[in-house]
Formats: sequence, C-alpha cells, structure tokens
Amino acid sequence: MALNISTWDLACQFNNTDHHTELNGTDRLIVRRGQAFTINLYLNSGSYQPGYSQLHITAETGPQPEEQYGTRAVFGLNDEIDDMCWSAAVSSPPGDTVCLSVCAAPDAPIGRYILTLDGRIQFDFILLFNPWCPRDVVYMDSEEKLAEYVLAQDGIIFRGDAEYPVPLAWYFGQFEEGILDACLRILDMNPKHRRNPGKDCSGRRNVIYVTRVLSAMINSNDRDYGVLEGCWKDTFDGGVSPMSWRGSVQILRTWSSTSCLPVRFGQCWVFAAVACSVSRALGIPCRVVTNYYSAHDTNSNLVIERYLNEKGEIDSSTRDMIWNYHCWVESWMTRPDLPPGFDGWQASDPTPQEKSEGVFCCGPVPVRAIKEGELTFKYDAPFVFAEVNADLVYTLKYNDGSTRKIVNDQKVGQKISTKSVGRDEREDITHLYKYPEGSAEERQVFEKANHQNKLLQQKGNSGLHITIKLSTGIRKGCDFDVFAIVSNNTEENKKCRLVFASRAVSYNGIIGRECGFKDLLNVELAPGGERKVPLSLNYSKYCTNLTEDNLIRLGALLIDYSTKEAVMAMRDIVLDDPEIKIRILGEPKEKRKLAAELTLQNPLPEPLQGCCFTIEGANLTGGSSIAEKLESPIEPGQEAKVKIYFTPTQSGLRKLVVDFDSDKLGHVRGYKNVIIGK
Repeated sequence: MALNISTWDLACQFNNTDHHTELNGTDRLIVRRGQAFTINLYLNSGSYQPGYSQLHITAETGPQPEEQYGTRAVFGLNDEIDDMCWSAAVSSPPGDTVCLSVCAAPDAPIGRYILTLDGRIQFDFILLFNPWCPRDVVYMDSEEKLAEYVLAQDGIIFRGDAEYPVPLAWYFGQFEEGILDACLRILDMNPKHRRNPGKDCSGRRNVIYVTRVLSAMINSNDRDYGVLEGCWKDTFDGGVSPMSWRGSVQILRTWSSTSCLPVRFGQCWVFAAVACSVSRALGIPCRVVTNYYSAHDTNSNLVIERYLNEKGEIDSSTRDMIWNYHCWVESWMTRPDLPPGFDGWQASDPTPQEKSEGVFCCGPVPVRAIKEGELTFKYDAPFVFAEVNADLVYTLKYNDGSTRKIVNDQKVGQKISTKSVGRDEREDITHLYKYPEGSAEERQVFEKANHQNKLLQQKGNSGLHITIKLSTGIRKGCDFDVFAIVSNNTEENKKCRLVFASRAVSYNGIIGRECGFKDLLNVELAPGGERKVPLSLNYSKYCTNLTEDNLIRLGALLIDYSTKEAVMAMRDIVLDDPEIKIRILGEPKEKRKLAAELTLQNPLPEPLQGCCFTIEGANLTGGSSIAEKLESPIEPGQEAKVKIYFTPTQSGLRKLVVDFDSDKLGHVRGYKNVIIGK
C-alpha cells in the first residue's frame, strides 16, 4: 500500500547539524554518505502501517544516472537502515506523520542528487564525503583532527626560508556562501566530465579520482576552465600579485562569477590553499604542507645540476630548480588500490610544474611511499620523491675550460612543515617523508629508488671550509653586514680567491639583481687560520632589487689556487617586515559591531604613499574583505593607524587576517585570534 503524501519537511537544521554541514547554512539539505538523514512526511489520509505500507525511492546524480555506474539507486523500505548501501526505514510509530530515515551508501558518488518518492515527489540534496563514518575511505578517527582538517575555516601556511619559516594566516572559508556550489562546479567543468559525464560522476565515489581531478582543475595550464592562472614574473599585468590574496573565498567566487575564467594570479601557496579549501568543502580531510629547499627535477635523474663560473655566476639556462620552499597538500584516505600499509596522508600538488598522463597535475601519492622509495606507486611518486630527496650538484667552470665539482652542504627537503592541530605552531613532518640522514633505512630507500648519486656520494674534504654568518637585527629598511668565515684546516699555507655575492631571489629560485659584491683575489690563510670577511648590504641598493618575497641569496665561493679545489656556502635571508599591531575594541559577540585598531610603524628611511589596511576572516567580515585607505603619507618612523569596523556572524574562535600595502612596503601580513561570544 503506497503512502498518500501531502507535504514533507527535509529537517535541514537538524540534518545539517547532525552531518556537520550546518556551517554551509540550513536552507537546503547537505548530508554525508554512510550516515542516515531524516525526512518528515505528512500524509493526506490513512496512516503508515509497518509491513503493509510501501515507498518506492530513487536517488540519482549527474546528467546520465545509471544503476550500473552507481549514479542511480533504487530502494524501498526496510525494517532498519543498512548503512552499507542506499537504504530507508521508518523510525516513527504508526500514524499520519512518518519519520523517514534515508542513508546513502558509504561509497556513493558525491555531488548533487535528486531523491524521488513514489515517482512523483522530488527534492534536491547535496551528498559529501564523510570523514566521521568508519565505512568511508576518508574516515579519520580523531575529533581534534577533524576539527582542524575538515571544519577549520582558517589556518597557517608556512613560507619564508628553512632557517626562518614565516607563518602566513590564510582564510580557507570553505563554508562561506557560494563556496560549496563553486567546488561542485569545479568538478562539473573538468574535461573528463565534459567528455563523459556519466563516467565522471561515477568516478566521484572514489576520493582518489576526485583528488586527482582537483589537482588538475585548481590550475588552468591545460586551458580546462581551471581556477587559477600561475605567474612567476616580476609584474602581474592583467591580474593581481599572488601576495594580495588573504584567502580562498574571493578567488573561488571570482572564478564562479566570471564564467569559469581563470583568476589571475597564483603561486604555489595559493594553489595549495585553494585546493585545501575545496577538499575540505567536499569532506576530504586536507592540510597544506611546505617543503623547504624543494627540488624541481625535470629529467627524473634525481640530480639538480648547476654550473657557475669563477665569479660565482650561475648558469640559469637549466629548467631544474631549487625552490626556497614549495607548498602542496596532503589529503587523508585509504588506498585500496595499493598494497597494505599505504593508507593515511596522500600528497597531491595543484601547482602546474610537470604533466602527468598528459595533464598538469600531481598525485595523490602516499607519503609513506615517498619515505620507502616506492616509486612505482600511483600517482607521480618519482616527482614528489625528487622534491624532497634530489641531490644538488654544483660544478665550477674555470676560465681555462676545466671543471671541478664543488663541495656543498645544502640539502634538499628540509623542515617539511604544516600547521599543528589546534595550535598556530609549526609541526615538522620531515620524518613522514624521509628517514634520518645517514641511517641504514635511508640507504635502503636510495637503493630501491636507484638514487645512484646519493649512493656514490662521498663527503669532500679539501681542508678548506667556508660558512656564512649574519649580523643581528636584520630587517627591511636597514643597512646590515653579513660575513663569510673562511678557514684552513690543512698544515699548508693557502692562497685563495674569495667571491662573496648577494642577489635578490624569488622563492622559486629565480636569481635577481645584485645587492652587494666582493671579489678578493689574494686571501692568504695560514695553517689552522681563519678569516672573517664582511659584506655590506645597504638599503639604498637592495630596496629596488628585492622581489615581493623579501629574499636575498648570499653565496660565498672559495677557490684554492694551488689545487683548483673549491668550496662554497650559500644562505638565504628573509628581511623582516614590521609588525602590524592589532587591537580589538569592544566586546566580541556575534552580530555585534566591533572595531579592529590597526597600527604599523614605517621602518623605511623614506615615506610610504598609498597606504591601505585590509581585513578578512571566516564569520567575521561577511565572506568579503574590508579595506581602509590613508590619505596622507607616512613619514619614516611614523605610525599608520586606522580603525576598521566589522560584525561577527558566528561565535567561536576566529582568525582576523590583516594586510598592509603601500608603494614601497607591500603585502605586510598579520593576524589575531578572536574569541567571539554568543
């Protein structure tokens, strides 16, 4: 006997809260697979009778739903919910109001669905991955980690340098208005969907497939309606500097509202942050990871080869690079397609570097596979392995045409970092990617990966040694000295040439203009002797040469005239930006106007023009940014100060992200954690 249904209630408030999707809003039904949700049915006449009443239910997703592809499910009423497949059961006593429980299969494709009751009543809902469900492949057994890797709408991304990691606050905003729709649109715009929508929608049951699609679609290098266009030049005509972005929300909204034209411009941390936002929105636990001294190995030989002349000038024609840092994402999932032991964090990289299967994408590959040297495992294990393990080899070309390998202790893959769970601190996860240097396990991995250069490598010992030391108090706007410390550990007098240079450098390793240079042709070192050679870096020279990364690369090359042996030291320094002081004025409560008092002191010996503060934050600024410009210039040593008003919309711990920009001091960042009361 069919039920005579009059009206129904999707109970969005209850269901969305129960499924951890209420932050998306409660005006529509958004649920997770493998977990029951409730629909209240109000009958015209008669009542529900267990064992007699029937209900024919169909769940469909995509433009070509078919049962064989898992995009169409047909089922009826059971005595109780079966959480291993699509099922339905009545959880209310007999009467004219029926409480219908429906459960999607834990491996159902995610996306937009139409649920049909008895062929005549239809309603829409959105189905997401469920990291709270033990039967879902993205299951994560820790409420604290779920709060960080799925629910947190803001976080920290690390930039800077291995010796000075710089935290950057980021507004992921995955629950802001319109973001989930944009994320689903990314899936619909991918070329696989446009070629074969039925097969693509079926593939959305597989988190490995979805993660790989996102890796390709966050960038636009394949002209595939991707979200972001990359740019690593000095100018950003036709777009904005990647440094301008404080979060993912504006990027995703802009892409969605401009007919899916790529947003200009992004660099690695922006690509990774947007991928993290989209993954979390879809229910995939995700985090941004930073690898310092990250190798870009284009020929898969696990060696980054650099050539330089006697003046220390590096040949820049090679495509192999060492990036100061590189960001990618890790997503949490099981890997039933691989042997046991490779579940957990999987690395994928949306920054367009090399093609994989004809498309600019990378991963997902188990982090454990990288550590163990399992380079045949899907996907793109050799490229990620090289990013953290490639060998950096410098060769000196003498003026007479001869060459000599240079002893160099710079290591690839340092301080691999991510935000700690529940704290704004750096967690070092290098041990997840690599065994300790020099260990037996490390050698076994190199043998398995056929890393011959590492296996044959012997520590050079020319008897000469060189290091670079910094003076204290280095910051943008000041003059300072750096020092090359050279020593002779032999029993002979040494006559050497010392080249000590500094150049501006971009975070991706592109060398810029000179900031200071010294070439000493006659450096004499007695046995056991040591010299300290200074190099002055003056603001008047480096100010116009710096890139937005605020990085200067120091290089010192010491050549022994008698043996032609050479040793080299290299070090990057980050010039500190001034601190933005942030004060919250008023009692922080939801839906009550607050003011942020923002102050920055000009550290430069020249005035700042066109000063502007901007704030943004999840559930603080209404999903958009708020800016305040200063009319007058800020003289050296003076303070720029503004008040910006905003109204929090939800209680809880929130992160207010602040940006300061001007003509000579740009993209200074700061943030403040604010506890918003009810």
